[in-house]
Amino acid sequence: PAPCASKVELRLSCRHLLDRDPLTKSDPSVALLQQAQGQWVQVGRTEVVRSSLHPVFSKVFTVDYYFEEVQRLRFEVYDTHGPSGFSCQEDDFLGGMECTLGQIVAQKKVTRPLLLKFGRNAGKSTITVIAEDISGNNGYVELSFRARKLDDKDLFSKSDPFLELFRVNDDQGLQLVYRTEVVKNNLNPVWEPFKVSLSSLCSCEETRPLKCLVWDYDSRGKHDFIGEFTTTFEEMQKVFREGQAQWDCVNPKYKQKRRSYKNSGAVVLADLKFHRVYSFLDYIMGGCQIHFTVAIDFTASNGDPRNSCSLHYINPYQPNEYLKALVSVGEICQDYDSDKRFSALGFGARIPPKYEVSHDFAINFNPEDDECEGIQGVVEAYQNCLPRVQLYGPTNVAPIISKVARVAAAEERTGEASQYYILLILTDGVVTDMADTREAIVRASRLPMSIIIVGVGNADFTDMQVLDGDDGVLRSPRGEPALRDIVQFVPFRELKNASPAALAKCVLAEVPKQVVEYYSHRGLAPRGLDVPAGEVSPGCTP
Repeated sequence: PAPCASKVELRLSCRHLLDRDPLTKSDPSVALLQQAQGQWVQVGRTEVVRSSLHPVFSKVFTVDYYFEEVQRLRFEVYDTHGPSGFSCQEDDFLGGMECTLGQIVAQKKVTRPLLLKFGRNAGKSTITVIAEDISGNNGYVELSFRARKLDDKDLFSKSDPFLELFRVNDDQGLQLVYRTEVVKNNLNPVWEPFKVSLSSLCSCEETRPLKCLVWDYDSRGKHDFIGEFTTTFEEMQKVFREGQAQWDCVNPKYKQKRRSYKNSGAVVLADLKFHRVYSFLDYIMGGCQIHFTVAIDFTASNGDPRNSCSLHYINPYQPNEYLKALVSVGEICQDYDSDKRFSALGFGARIPPKYEVSHDFAINFNPEDDECEGIQGVVEAYQNCLPRVQLYGPTNVAPIISKVARVAAAEERTGEASQYYILLILTDGVVTDMADTREAIVRASRLPMSIIIVGVGNADFTDMQVLDGDDGVLRSPRGEPALRDIVQFVPFRELKNASPAALAKCVLAEVPKQVVEYYSHRGLAPRGLDVPAGEVSPGCTP
């Protein structure tokens, strides 16, 4: 899928900066750097705030945000001596801070200490970064117009009116938003309702001027001008709420010539509905946490872990495919989970103490708490688990899907957009319990969860593609369709030589869409916003 970039604005401020100037206070500015192919590249620089140790910068940085990438940022604060906006050799370094864009977005506001060279604290200096989503796809508007007592432009019949709605661009040019149908032979026309996105109506700026022109249709294209009026979406909502949504339709030529001229009729806004559509960032910035669970295949087909040909072989110098996939996906998910604890499960092994086969055991062998501290904790649990289990079979994944689904179902009952679950299944073969797996996925499609399956090794994964609903709707064995496509299947070998970033990109690209689809279907708004997703707010912006 094409990556979907959201635009995020970053605003910066600092507190308690070091004072490097002997006679006055520092003159700080901040440089923003972004990592690209391992190199730090300067994206831009704030203005210089003169003589301040607690500057609040007015310069706003706009950056593209991709959920499926780790986007590393670095902020460097300088006491500036050269001309504003340019770095110069004499600038004094007052401290820097590194983080990911995901961390800023997930917390909305990040305050961190500034560090000098070699990781020393720069006194009590801190930098605060505030993020705001400006992607602007905020929904769509349903409008319905009618008119009264329009001027009659035709000799032997009444006018045939139609209406054109334009938005006024920044250069004062007019951009057509919508043209109604023609209502024949009628001075009191009622036009059909229509829908437009908020971005095409007013570029998501509710105070942007809108211009309406009313014409008498002429089949040769020489339409007669009846009249016009100007308004804004903000005004439309206000007058509609107050029950006075009517504008005089004025012909400026007549107005100039005739002092007694009032109007050429009136246009009435008969209906206005605003459907709010939320973005992935709206949910994340509303405090929605993403919980990450990894499930690892410990079936015998992986090969004896002590043998270097095994998919589970631990080479001290080169992580195996299981570890590569786990780390590249987990690194991204961890930014969106405040406690940084991840559930790690195994399936298809005989486990101590009785060595019975289990299809949903905790790889840290703590059935009361299967969570590990951070991605590193999962890696260590996996490495410690290998020598203690006996690889066995079959490859049954339905029990683990059902286990995560039970947790997601409890979350669903809260009726809030607060927790979403991602299950990463790493397997070396086609699942044995295909019917049960399809049933479990169809049930899970109604819950706040997504499933990512990474096929490790060289098995024939053709049958696994069925689970990924890209080629049509997945159905349970009884024929019940999945409510939404929640499975993404990726064979690791196709990305074997790609960077971890490319793997994560491929694996996680569909997650934002799946999150939005789930909450929109449930009619749940991001936390902190009252109007549910997709709900109509008559004439009012939530």
